[in-house]
Amino acid sequence: MNAIPLFKILIMKNSDGLPEPKLLQLFDVLYDTRSVTRCAEQLGQSQPTISIWLGRLREQLHDPLFVRTPVGMAPTPRADALIGPCREVLESLRRLTTHEPDFDAATALRRFRLCVSDASHITLLPQVLEHLRKVAPGIRLEAARIDGNTERALESGEADLAVGFVPWLGGGMYQQVLFAQDWVCLSSLDHPRIAGPLSLERYCAEGHVLITAGTGQKLLEAAMARQAIERRIILELPGFLGLGAIIGTTDLIATLPRHIGETLARMHQLTVHDCPVPIEAFSVKQHWHARYHLDSGNRWLRGVILELFKRDG
Repeated sequence: MNAIPLFKILIMKNSDGLPEPKLLQLFDVLYDTRSVTRCAEQLGQSQPTISIWLGRLREQLHDPLFVRTPVGMAPTPRADALIGPCREVLESLRRLTTHEPDFDAATALRRFRLCVSDASHITLLPQVLEHLRKVAPGIRLEAARIDGNTERALESGEADLAVGFVPWLGGGMYQQVLFAQDWVCLSSLDHPRIAGPLSLERYCAEGHVLITAGTGQKLLEAAMARQAIERRIILELPGFLGLGAIIGTTDLIATLPRHIGETLARMHQLTVHDCPVPIEAFSVKQHWHARYHLDSGNRWLRGVILELFKRDG
């Protein structure tokens, strides 16, 4: 016997236009109590109301369901066959209407996958990992690239969040600003020709390290083209790995977003200069798919990142 007749009852409408899961509750309680009086007490209804509901249930299922006997309301074979499916339907309803429990970071065993930029391996991941080790020791963190697969990964749940400058993400995504980014230049502390503020003339005359990765790189290149500035590129790097050591031991300079620039400056004792070339600023955001907006673990992780980088920004 399947639950199809019970689902039909569930989607029925009464004279007030209301759905009728109460009939399934009646069936469940009456099957246990075998008493209309005790059933009415448990459901908080009068006995006449219970009798009306039972009549409606009998009509829909085309069976008496319960028959009066000297020892109470005895279920018919049809009722015996339907009680299992009835309770399955009620349990499904309970799960649908019960809020997901809060995420317990201290005891959770879960893997979170973050899509991040190359710069975030230096600026974001160490802070996030340090925090998780303190408050959520069972959490495993995995870093993935921001690329053309990022949107699909967020939609499928393969990735939980994307953090960075990702302007191409399409519909179905939520986003939240973490901090604004402008542009700075880095030089060594004892650079032989830069002792004070970096002028545009000196900027154009110096040798540069070009970072080819990063979603903000197009903004940098567009600004240079718009203002007809040609930098003298000495070295190209695919990412920020090694950049701090190179700037600190040579007379080269680099142009990069402020967050990664100031982080590298602290790590390698470099000088941070305001960039003399106007370059469009941008915002670093965290992005997640609407399918996981209410997921308790996703909400918790978003809150952690917002708190960490709201303070840092």
